[in-house]
Amino acid sequence: MSAMFELWSNLHPVVQAVIKGLCVIGVIFPLGGACSLAERKVSAWMQGRPGPSRAIPFWFAWLPVIGPFLQRLGVFHLMADGGKMFLKEDPVPGHVNKVYFMLAPLVGMIPALTTVCAVPFGAYLDGAKHVVPLMLANVDVGLLVVFAVSSLGVYSLILAGWASNSKYPFLGGVRASAQLISYELSMTLSVLPVFLWINAPGTAGSLSLATVVEFQSQPGLWGGAWFIFLMPVSALVFLVALFAETNRLPFDMAEGEADLVGGFHTEYGSLKWGLFFVAEYGHMMVGSGVFILLFLGGWNPLPWVPLADVAVWLHLVDQPVLLGLLSIAIFLAKVLFFLFLFMWVRWTVPRFRYDQVMQLGWRKLLPLAIGNLIFYAVVIAFIQKPVS
Repeated sequence: MSAMFELWSNLHPVVQAVIKGLCVIGVIFPLGGACSLAERKVSAWMQGRPGPSRAIPFWFAWLPVIGPFLQRLGVFHLMADGGKMFLKEDPVPGHVNKVYFMLAPLVGMIPALTTVCAVPFGAYLDGAKHVVPLMLANVDVGLLVVFAVSSLGVYSLILAGWASNSKYPFLGGVRASAQLISYELSMTLSVLPVFLWINAPGTAGSLSLATVVEFQSQPGLWGGAWFIFLMPVSALVFLVALFAETNRLPFDMAEGEADLVGGFHTEYGSLKWGLFFVAEYGHMMVGSGVFILLFLGGWNPLPWVPLADVAVWLHLVDQPVLLGLLSIAIFLAKVLFFLFLFMWVRWTVPRFRYDQVMQLGWRKLLPLAIGNLIFYAVVIAFIQKPVS
């Protein structure tokens, strides 16, 4: 194992960056496709129908158990849809602004792939028995990076709507920008109490998501408790704003087919259309990961049960690879639950009207986030004392 770490550390930084980038692409793209299949299977399950369950290659049809199981699971529909996206004709309407029309899907993919780099997804114990987070870019302003880069994703929707030279996509782009501004304020204010809590006066401040998980891993009542118990209003505001920021129902104002035909992507098809939704699922995965790190203990399996204790119980203290894989599995299990929650809400709650979305964002959620911040600022000022 030490030889692998030594080999990695001896690689040129550019080579390391290329390998990390390829790993991100190799994970996000397949998971985005898998989420599209899961979306259809979840909706079918909730509506009492089989969903994608017919396609199967002829060389799998003769397998007695595996073939029918994979067919009912819909795996081959995922393969067929992926091949169709890459191979079908990709028309470009004559009335669009072609350069920006083709650029918009790529602009949407860049934030979805970049924000993953600042999100820790697991941890292991080093030789000194210290928890070391697993992440591609261990920056001390991780949350700021995620917020700053992910907010650029709305430019993709605006650019797609404007470049389409059509009124319905244009209205979808305008709605997307208004919705982003409305809910990004509430989302930012909802996380400030968390960092006020973990950054005691007189200590070195940090916006690292790994530091938040580390605080939720400390012994004691306040340290070991997940922030969803300490700050339930912050968690609720962040979760609602996350639905709006990812354009998921009931907040999909940018693509409301009932009044905008198809929304910002009306003029798109084939691979360019698919890239928009891979980016959307990428934002869902990153947003779910950030929520888990902030409010659900990250890679810790249970409240007041940190990963270090699990490593001792399972005798994995001296097995960093196995412990790292276990932590990644715990983190991914939580992410998968939230992806299911996104899909569950989509097929349960009806779409809000545009005026309802704006009213909820400005007149309900924002005052609630401000009041929550003031309350915890006063509480923290009383319970925390400056470190001399």
